Amino acid sequence: MLTRFEVAGFKNFKNRIVLDFTDVRDYQFNSNCIKDNLLNKVIVYGKNAVGKSNLGLAIFDIVTHLTNKHVTPDLYDYYINADLDADDIAACAEFRYHFRFGQTNISYIYRKSKNLNSENSKLLYEEVMIDNELLFSHDFISDTTEKSRLATYVPSLNLDFKEKELSLLRYVVSNSRAEDVRPLADLVQFVSRMLWFRSLDENRYIGYKTDVSDYFSFIYENDNLKEFEELLHMAGVNEELIPIENADGKKVLYFKKETPIPFLKTASNGTKALYTIFYWLKTSADAVLIFIDEFDAYYHVELSETIVEMLESNQGFQMILTSHNTNLLSNRIMRPDCYFILTEDELVSFANATSRELREGHNLEKLYLNGEFDV
Repeated sequence: MLTRFEVAGFKNFKNRIVLDFTDVRDYQFNSNCIKDNLLNKVIVYGKNAVGKSNLGLAIFDIVTHLTNKHVTPDLYDYYINADLDADDIAACAEFRYHFRFGQTNISYIYRKSKNLNSENSKLLYEEVMIDNELLFSHDFISDTTEKSRLATYVPSLNLDFKEKELSLLRYVVSNSRAEDVRPLADLVQFVSRMLWFRSLDENRYIGYKTDVSDYFSFIYENDNLKEFEELLHMAGVNEELIPIENADGKKVLYFKKETPIPFLKTASNGTKALYTIFYWLKTSADAVLIFIDEFDAYYHVELSETIVEMLESNQGFQMILTSHNTNLLSNRIMRPDCYFILTEDELVSFANATSRELREGHNLEKLYLNGEFDV
């Protein structure tokens, strides 16, 4: 699991932003938000333009160079913070990930700059530590590597390697048996099963898959159509759905009417957003970390609560949601150490944003709207 994340110099985050999943309080309610003594379900609030979407992009930057999974184009434009000198080699984005796999802790640190010759970022520095001991570090500018321990770790692997800009971590894992580099292989496998998506305007996503060619067809598999129809009814959309074959013999989803009408052409934005979240939950059963940006932008308050409760019930993945919906700020739904406020300078949980001792009976929404958690 991801235990801590830090980023600086990326997009609007000039200064370091930290998300610490180990900062768990001793609340005796909503323990389903916690797993293995780590925050497992998190909702991030913040004013417009403070970087809630960019936080997700920052966390998922690791996907772009450790895997071949899909990254929606243009999401990583304007990569380096605009207040830094883009022509200065020292102007870079730094990412720090801390993972725990069983009893093993792995820290992965890297720095990137904007590649002036393309739209891609490029690695400047990379470092891996296992249980606080350096495994290797590699400086891509000087092309120098501290790898004495790594050479012992993978003695049969040629470390005078590779394309100049290729991640050393990726090279080691790709060219070794997983059982020989188990904690590193676990890290890369974790990253390959991370998923970021949003459905405000289109089905944008990062990670987990290489394509979504099954986006329109998955609904006809198993009991998916029946389950989705039940979800619609729960959301107050009291319609029946039917598949109809078009002239090409392909099934198309319709609302069942005297004259059927096509679902995806006539459904509301909220209903289509619900289809998207249903798609991802049904087709990414082994995802390990899911970030849903503005997950409830089109949802009624009650439906937002239903979705959060549905996500909370799945302990299989860590979850980060962004939202403006203050109705979700309730100890009935989550707990103060799982609600976060993002500002231009920091990311802080409700539990750390006030000197007040928060209890289960407190009205978090009222406290939030009254400025109790202003940071």
